[in-house]
Amino acid sequence: MTVNELIKMLTQITLENKEYVEKRVKKLSEEQINWRPNPGVWNITEVLAHLNSYSEYYHSTFSKKIEKTRFTSTKEAFVSSPLGRSAWKSMKLGNANNVKRKFKAPKGNNPSLDSELISGNEVNRFLNYQDELFQILEKSQSVNLKKVKIPISISKIVRLRLGDALLFVTYHNQRHIQQITNLVNHKNFPKK
Repeated sequence: MTVNELIKMLTQITLENKEYVEKRVKKLSEEQINWRPNPGVWNITEVLAHLNSYSEYYHSTFSKKIEKTRFTSTKEAFVSSPLGRSAWKSMKLGNANNVKRKFKAPKGNNPSLDSELISGNEVNRFLNYQDELFQILEKSQSVNLKKVKIPISISKIVRLRLGDALLFVTYHNQRHIQQITNLVNHKNFPKK
């Protein structure tokens, strides 16, 4: 895949995620965004708090690495590493927009275990983070997506290529926006 194709695809997914939240989630009532179908299932507020916690780490890491890298000669094509491909493929939705494999969120990114992740302004924070991601995607075109390395949030030792990390974060966002869509489309979702 060329770098331009990759960035275009990630930008499109990010745009779709942002538009969904702006059009469907932003206008929901307090009862709706805090509704859960079963105990132990995240509500919309918790899903967005989870995504915001990842954005907080990854966006600042992306920005610092892009700004400080010496690898400013871009390559025409991007090739994932085996570890990177495994990471982002595990997040990618299936063909029917289904989650193929479930994961437990790390404690520091799990709003049901860490209530401090919930600020009360999850929707606007998410939308701001998506705008930030657009800027990061734009800036990433001026560096080598293969040579710039990003430490993952759960281990500073394990590093992904910038292109793989961008795929991981974007697919992770898309996966959880689908989770919100499933909540909103649930037969028992409150009408107001």
